Amino acid sequence: MAAEEKFPEYLSVGELAARTGVAVSALHFYEAKGLIQSVRTSGNQRRYARAMLRRVAVIKAAQRTGVPLAEIAGAFASLPASRAPTAQDWRRLSQRWRDDLTERIRLLTQLRDQLQTCIGCGCLSLKDCPLRNPGDVLAEEGPGAHFRPLNKRELSRCG
Repeated sequence: MAAEEKFPEYLSVGELAARTGVAVSALHFYEAKGLIQSVRTSGNQRRYARAMLRRVAVIKAAQRTGVPLAEIAGAFASLPASRAPTAQDWRRLSQRWRDDLTERIRLLTQLRDQLQTCIGCGCLSLKDCPLRNPGDVLAEEGPGAHFRPLNKRELSRCG
């Protein structure tokens, strides 16, 4: 059996979906956003180069860390579309997102620590609880709930 028969150069959208675990509709969305590319057959069916398997894997990994699709698309713009991203490409791309991920981890850790102390303390004191928002200092950020990071002094007063 020839290698081309065993591993066809191009995959249908259904084959790509099955291999990546991503819904066909998501693959169409990724294509519309320029994250992956296809060619069309004479019957106007989409066909994806095997390199798109790796691109979809990178998209999924980046999304799991909270990287927005627009940032992923920007990172992919620096890669040749003709080949799959390499391990070196992934190291370079992921380095771009490292600082953002570190900051998100810091904020989530702070939120977790506040949940364990302040929110769980049950003080319900408008005078002393650092969770209250005196003067509504976050109003300028617009309507809705906003996270107000606490300083160390405020944290020490809770629980």
